[in-house]
Amino acid sequence: MAETEILLESGTNEIEIMEFTIYGELYGINVAKVREIMMSDKVKPIPHAHPSVEGIFKPRDILLTVIDLPHYLTGSKTEQQPKDLFIITNFNKLHIAFRVHSVVGISRISWKDIQKPDNTISRGEEGVATGIAQCGKDLVTILDFEKIVAEIAPETGIQLNEINKFEDREKNGSPILIAEDSILLTRMIEASLRKAGYHNLTFKNNGQEAWDYLNQIRNDSDFANKISLIITDIEMPEMDGHHLTKLVKDDKALQHIPIVIFSSMINQELMIKGKKLGADEQLSKPEIGHLVEVIDHLLQRR
Repeated sequence: MAETEILLESGTNEIEIMEFTIYGELYGINVAKVREIMMSDKVKPIPHAHPSVEGIFKPRDILLTVIDLPHYLTGSKTEQQPKDLFIITNFNKLHIAFRVHSVVGISRISWKDIQKPDNTISRGEEGVATGIAQCGKDLVTILDFEKIVAEIAPETGIQLNEINKFEDREKNGSPILIAEDSILLTRMIEASLRKAGYHNLTFKNNGQEAWDYLNQIRNDSDFANKISLIITDIEMPEMDGHHLTKLVKDDKALQHIPIVIFSSMINQELMIKGKKLGADEQLSKPEIGHLVEVIDHLLQRR
């Protein structure tokens, strides 16, 4: 608890990775997305479900969808074992169980120890590896669980049709800086904001690149006209969105800039952390329509 409180207070640019195995290979998930680990249990199949969806089970009061992660990653039928585990996750306001073969442990590392895989590994938009983490002597592949779920159930991802109500508005030239490491989400956010009239957009791949950009333009005579609002993801290699928020809000020359945290990981614990760090608003990623409304409100308030 003490360590958690330290992270909540300071925004130390650290992440806790839960390492697990599938067919002997090491993979990882951000601990902040994990609710609990359970022994695998009997699952009720659902007709016409995605091939990687085992079905549903209800261990207590929540009905959970079970995704067969070995099948998803390999495309081959899974030989289920008695010692298989379910990792119960919570992100994008969804509770989902993922079958894995074993859980190895938890490592706390800096986001600087996570590198973005190049396209030979990640296959650009199609890849499900968001980063390669150096955990001790091991290289751990961090999986994009949001993308996995969105591919299996597209209706759970960002719904671009929410933007239709903002069509035909006057163009707004307010300069907005967006820190987002996902190629697919970057394109979706850009398409949504442009459709809503916001066209002066600058995208950076992570918090470090966004911070470098802010320092690059901060002494310009027209700085006030170069940045009106910042949108940031939380999970990003090099520097996460919480640390970026802390740096901006601790800087007297920058702290007036509104920051919106736009992440799949918005839950009660991380809402507290974001608020303590000074975020002006925090939204879950499926809420793209709400994001536009929040941007409108913050810019009008300025």
